Amino acid sequence: MHIPWRTSLDAFAEIMRRHGVDPDTVTDVEAAWGAFAEFLQLDIAGIDPTPDSDADGFIIQWGRRSWSDNRLILTFTRQLAIADVGDRDDPYWQPELWQLDLEMAFDDEADLIGLDSFDVHDTGFEFAPTGPLRAAALADTWATAQQHASVRAAWITAPASSGLSFESVC
Repeated sequence: MHIPWRTSLDAFAEIMRRHGVDPDTVTDVEAAWGAFAEFLQLDIAGIDPTPDSDADGFIIQWGRRSWSDNRLILTFTRQLAIADVGDRDDPYWQPELWQLDLEMAFDDEADLIGLDSFDVHDTGFEFAPTGPLRAAALADTWATAQQHASVRAAWITAPASSGLSFESVC
């Protein structure tokens, strides 16, 4: 079953609640990851159907950001290339990229201080299709993120704040 892309945020929020996680007050990053992994297995209607396109992907990102009062953040992102927006008759038409983010911000604690000092601040995008290939990509992405001691520390720390967003990024 495909869910409409416009309802993606609501679908993810519902999955989070089933996992015992409130999107606005995440207290368990591992439970949020479980909900994210389930959400990533949903097929989305309205994305670019071009074979081998990067129409549906995900990434984990971390670091300090000015919009979070320079607190450390950990973000789970699903990126969609939306095909049913804009003027398809325009010769320069491209699918719009939208990102659904679960952003979790952390207060400074001893185990989290070095989070922003890494050269790498994300796992890189994965575009494996839903099903077993996506499950394998999720396991690899989790393992990549867990290689960083501070990410491991954030993973077991209750965020100070959290929130969902879904917006066009280009």
